[in-house]
Amino acid sequence: MTKKYKVNLTQHAQNDLERIFYYIAADSISNAANFVLELEKKVYSLDTFPERQPLIPENEFFGTDYRHLIYKKYRIVYRITESSVFILRIIHGAKPLQQ
Repeated sequence: MTKKYKVNLTQHAQNDLERIFYYIAADSISNAANFVLELEKKVYSLDTFPERQPLIPENEFFGTDYRHLIYKKYRIVYRITESSVFILRIIHGAKPLQQ
C-alpha cells in the first residue's frame, strides 16, 4: 500500500498562490483561476511519493533538504517530514529562493 502524506501549505505559500492569481487575473480572471487550480493539483499530488522530485540546488547554501516540483515557470519548494509535506514557497523560476 502506498504511503500517503498530509500536504500543508505554509502562509508564505498561500500568499504566493494569491499573488500568482492576481498577477494573471490582471489579464484574465478565467485564466488565473484555471492556472491556480492546475498548480494546486500539482501541489496536492505530493501526497504520494514526494521523494520523486529532486533536491534543490540551494540546499548546499541553506543547509536544508528541500525539494522542488516544477510547473510551467513556477517552482513549488517543499520539505518532507515523516508523514507530512510542507509547501514552503511557490515562486517564479526566475526569482531566487530566499530563506
